[in-house]
Amino acid sequence: MKLIHLATESAKTGCPSLFATDRGTYVVQGWKIADDEALAELRRRGMPDHETAVEIPAALVQHFTQG
Repeated sequence: MKLIHLATESAKTGCPSLFATDRGTYVVQGWKIADDEALAELRRRGMPDHETAVEIPAALVQHFTQG
């Protein structure tokens, strides 16, 4: 998979960041969710064990249209 860097909200750490792929998808690098209640809610809503979720700032979402 080839990653094309689209944007970041941090010049120092590069996280969170948004990437487009050569597969027509996006990869989001964000903060690992460690809140047990939030993770339980995601599981209740159907997120399977082989998936994960990350948190990103709302400002990063505007960059999805750049891909």
